[in-house]
Amino acid sequence: MANSKYEYVKSYEVEDEVFLPNFIVVQINGRGFKRFSQVHEFEKPNDEVALNLMNSCAICVSEEFPDVVFLYGFSDEYSFVFKKTSKFYQRRASKVESIIVSFFTSVYVMKWREFFPHKELRYSPSFHAQVISCASIEVLQSYLLWRQTNCHTNNLHKTCQWELIKCGKTESEALELLRGTSKEEKNDLLFRNFEINYQKLNPMFRQGSCILKTEVIDIVKHRENGSPVRRLRKKSSIVHSKNIAGKCFWNNHTGLLKELGSFTNDIGKVEPDYVRSFQFKKILMPSTWIVIRIDGCHFHRFSDVHEFVKPNDKQALNLMNACAVAVVKEFPDIVFSYGVSDEYSFVLKKDSHFYQSEIVSAIVSLFTSKYITKWKDFFHQKELKYPPYFDGRAVCYPSVEILRDYLTWRQVDCHINNQYNTCFWELVKSGKSKSEAQNFLKGTQTGDKEKLLKQFGIDYHKLPAMFRQGSSIFWDKEDITMMQEKEKPGGNSLKRVIVEHCNIIEPSFWAAHPTILYR
Repeated sequence: MANSKYEYVKSYEVEDEVFLPNFIVVQINGRGFKRFSQVHEFEKPNDEVALNLMNSCAICVSEEFPDVVFLYGFSDEYSFVFKKTSKFYQRRASKVESIIVSFFTSVYVMKWREFFPHKELRYSPSFHAQVISCASIEVLQSYLLWRQTNCHTNNLHKTCQWELIKCGKTESEALELLRGTSKEEKNDLLFRNFEINYQKLNPMFRQGSCILKTEVIDIVKHRENGSPVRRLRKKSSIVHSKNIAGKCFWNNHTGLLKELGSFTNDIGKVEPDYVRSFQFKKILMPSTWIVIRIDGCHFHRFSDVHEFVKPNDKQALNLMNACAVAVVKEFPDIVFSYGVSDEYSFVLKKDSHFYQSEIVSAIVSLFTSKYITKWKDFFHQKELKYPPYFDGRAVCYPSVEILRDYLTWRQVDCHINNQYNTCFWELVKSGKSKSEAQNFLKGTQTGDKEKLLKQFGIDYHKLPAMFRQGSSIFWDKEDITMMQEKEKPGGNSLKRVIVEHCNIIEPSFWAAHPTILYR
């Protein structure tokens, strides 16, 4: 990022490292998946295709990030266990959880058509995530037992509930009948009334799914004489086990023993509150301005592979803006957002009570989901070749002055980087190599770059404002005539989300929009 006098705002970023020897576990859950499953008519109580989609996404995570060595999932939830010695993104909790949930979301949307060829994705699904910092192998064992117990308990209850509903009971009547019943009573109900032996149901429904990595010999290429070249590599596979927290299961897998360690004893019961106490909590200070900043991961390569126009691709920037608008509309606590290139900052109102532990992952996941679903709106002739993903972080700023300095820093960065990139790509187009262009620009100032661009017939100040100043998104009141019309019964909201490309450094912008931050 460019240097400027506003970079002091970086000092408000707080490190959230999960220190060794703690094990890192990322747990993701679907956001509003009860409604999502109803809208998309998932089979009840379990939709095998939907579960297979979740498993396929988890395998992709396992293959994309080698540090993830064990995965367990059921329903709309998945847990990702990192190897004990992992240094993934310096073990920063916000980075780790946001990257995992973003990549998972990206794959989920991209694979939807593969698993549901005859079902349209009616709206963008999203997930939220949290990091569990397991202090020992025993805590990890307790965590896994807790999640599998939850899988079994919930599935048994849902199976009974939906069988009762299918035979004519209302949902409230079914829930009332099941209130206070034991596991044995539920099993008896299924067998006696519906001739269902619960233990013979699909193990994926009852036990959840594990994903393990095993070493296999694979043919990677063939020599000129046709003989195969074999290499040892790790392959992800799905298994179902009655007790993933048991010694017998765990200690029979050498990969788990090597990367995580062994279980010394079997455990029969775990207190959920005990495991929850290991959730990694980053407390965001109340009565401060919370900013969630997201950045594209490896977007240099992504833009090359997808042949974005250099130095600025208008369609790619408009896609980012469309995603940000969708996020602002989804989360009313966001009062302002600012974006440039592959990054976006979302400012939450000062008195926001948005759920703190999952705030970053929820925004990153929805933004990612929108990026995939809206891709074709902006790139009609381009296929999305692989899943894009983003990382995120939350920073608290104590005053409106420092918040505005943060936004100024991002816009100054936009200008410096865009002017440099415009010069760089004009030099490359003129015949210079990339290294020659870099050396040519080394040490040049703003005035030098403006003169250089004039040699190419470019007046920098006449380039599109979106390239030079980025994009600002905020809620704005409509004109008084429309407001009066909409105040009538049945009228719509008095506010709308607008996108502007303007100078947010100047006080005149904030004077012209005094209600943005205090709506």
